Amino acid sequence: MAWNDSNSIERINRAKQVLPDFYYFEQFITESKANALYQQLACLNWQQPTLTVFNKEHKIPRKQIYMGDEGTGYRYSNQLFLPEPWQGSVLNLKNTLNNWFSTQFNAVLLNWYRTGEDKMGWHADNEAELGFSPTIASISLGAVRKFKIRENSTKQVTDLPLANGSCLLMTGRSQENYQHSLPVQKRVVDGRINLTFRTVCGV
Repeated sequence: MAWNDSNSIERINRAKQVLPDFYYFEQFITESKANALYQQLACLNWQQPTLTVFNKEHKIPRKQIYMGDEGTGYRYSNQLFLPEPWQGSVLNLKNTLNNWFSTQFNAVLLNWYRTGEDKMGWHADNEAELGFSPTIASISLGAVRKFKIRENSTKQVTDLPLANGSCLLMTGRSQENYQHSLPVQKRVVDGRINLTFRTVCGV
């Protein structure tokens, strides 16, 4: 367990436990602050990397930015991602999360789902650079999107609508026992920015 002080435990107890090792805070950030942060981040220099799948190159169906401390590079789909410097508001949010949960987050992956057509397939955040049983905090800004969690052994799927300003804390064996995804929702026309804070050992 990443948190070890009484304040962190008390805060976890106030969360909605969606599944074992998944804790949901519906309004971690107020709506007005979440909207303001979304507008700030939408102006950043977003990228749309190309990944190789079955020997074919594809642009990922979303835009992203990776920020972090020096030395927090990580590998995904045979590519090395190096961190950009922290943007001020994102750094403040990282410090808030670390204070709340007694974590040591040192990097964040931002994904911008521009409409409901942008998506993320089934995966677990289990890269070697994240270590064993990582704790990950996922902050959602903008449009409500349906987050799916699938248990590995039973294949049972849980749907969780992630609200504007919410925080989903994934810890313990969440990445070992489950996968998660963000499917296409064609009726969603507005954008969503997701920030997943993690502790990266580096490559």
